[in-house]
Amino acid sequence: MSNYKITLNGKAYEIEVEEMSESEAKSASAAKAPAAPVAKAAPVAAPAAKAPAAPVSGGAGSVNAPMPGTILRVNKNVGDSVNAGEAVVVLEAMKMENDISSPKAGVVKALFVNKGDTVASGQVLFEVE
Repeated sequence: MSNYKITLNGKAYEIEVEEMSESEAKSASAAKAPAAPVAKAAPVAAPAAKAPAAPVSGGAGSVNAPMPGTILRVNKNVGDSVNAGEAVVVLEAMKMENDISSPKAGVVKALFVNKGDTVASGQVLFEVE
């Protein structure tokens, strides 16, 4: 029996490998037993954002990503006026463009994303005050 350590997607796994004789291998393949379940690999972390680290939850004027995706466009800058329902960023998810709109009229207080950033569901995208 040999022990090995392998690293997959940055996570280390220890495995044991047992050498079988040729006759054991033939009988094992003839039995065609179902394979043991394989543990799922840990999800790959999103690439580091170009903007300051975006908070996962924000204040009353914060707007979160409704789903994971990629930022296609940022329509407003910090300090710009925005109307209720006006799209501040456009999020691509599942090959569809989704306007992420301001919940109220005000001024864009902070932007936590840039064009091309990958975002997670619930990640704060921007704040309006």
